[in-house]
Amino acid sequence: MKAVYGILFGVLLILLVAFVYSTPEDDKVSFSKVEPDTSTLVSHQAPDPDRIMAAFPDPNPYMQEVVSAYGAFLENAIKKGMAPGAAVAIVRDTSIIFLKGFGLKQTGTTDSIDVNTVFRLGSVSKCVASVLAGALVSNHLIRWDDPVIKYFPEFELKSKEYTQQLTIRHVLSHTTGLPYHAFTNMIEEHLPIDTLIKYLKSVDVTEPGKIYSYQNVGYSLIQKVVENAANESFEEALTQYVFKPLDMRNSSASYEAIMQHNNVARPHYFSRKRWVTVPISDTYYNSAPAGGVNASITDMALLLRALLNGSDTLMSDSTLNEIFEPQVKAISKNRNFWRWKRPRASYYALGWRVINFQNDTLEYHGGYVNGYRSEVAIDRNNRLAICVLTNSPGSLSDLSIPEFFKRYTQKADSIKYWENRSKLILVNNTNLLTPVSTN
Repeated sequence: MKAVYGILFGVLLILLVAFVYSTPEDDKVSFSKVEPDTSTLVSHQAPDPDRIMAAFPDPNPYMQEVVSAYGAFLENAIKKGMAPGAAVAIVRDTSIIFLKGFGLKQTGTTDSIDVNTVFRLGSVSKCVASVLAGALVSNHLIRWDDPVIKYFPEFELKSKEYTQQLTIRHVLSHTTGLPYHAFTNMIEEHLPIDTLIKYLKSVDVTEPGKIYSYQNVGYSLIQKVVENAANESFEEALTQYVFKPLDMRNSSASYEAIMQHNNVARPHYFSRKRWVTVPISDTYYNSAPAGGVNASITDMALLLRALLNGSDTLMSDSTLNEIFEPQVKAISKNRNFWRWKRPRASYYALGWRVINFQNDTLEYHGGYVNGYRSEVAIDRNNRLAICVLTNSPGSLSDLSIPEFFKRYTQKADSIKYWENRSKLILVNNTNLLTPVSTN
């Protein structure tokens, strides 16, 4: 009998230990049946044990084919030497379905680009600056049609009348009335933004809101508006209103920040039939809204997901819609879209280009600075977004967006049919029962 009691006591003790050390049901993490792509797991500089982020393959098999074919295109492009390295994110609906680094941070090394490697965004910084402005609009700190001098009273154009008329909307849509690329050359001479803005008083100007004229110095007026409205530096405001709410941990807007980061892609130029590494320059950090933002592809994926789906922590849906509302006709110089479709019309919204194709519209921007190229596009109708960052100029960045959408278009009907399969119904026909989509 003592032996029986001993056995029962041992069993009870084992059950008690198992109960104590088991995870409570409410604390368990549930996963979908789709296995994550572990090659794209995000590891941050300060790892957070409660946050493991991965790109999950899209459940639609036809969308998987698109992503697989595009991934093969990227791999082949790097092997062919179209760029030393790249990082790519694709977002569909609420999911990041592709997130991967390709190639090397620096030629002549074995240091591979990963999903946390930081790149310079160049003019895609304008997209980020407009998102910051939208966040301030939603926080009732500014309004799109407020005069610039409301927040920056010392600002002057050559015309006093046009100075008073100039609004935040004009600044973000490149309709300031200033000449094309006014004083962009002086940005590269490292002049402070305050000095550059003062020079604007010396040039002839037309009525704001009438003509599209791409700006870097003029666009950077948003920095002065932000700093005075938020009562903090431009980079601090970006961090508070955009980077932190979206958990963009590797993003910044200064030369010091990128130089202090321990995971950075080095810029390259093509010379004598090979890619040559060049130093990271401090050029354009003096006009940060126009070309001074740094980010990893993970950060850009988080930003695109928020813009594609809306984010209460960022801005209201109505404000987001205003950012993408065309303001003025503006020719897009990216001729590579013809590899996919012929553009029918193009506009500039607030920090974003809007390109119309037959049956498709893209919110788009490209960027180049200091040997870095960036491309970003959002298809709000099909709930798709993509960002490509490269550490060199060249054909890979030029082709990256149209090559993706070309592959998507080829499978679009199958993708939609697969997703509507559960909506198919049977109706009477003279000969047989035919499946018909309810859409």
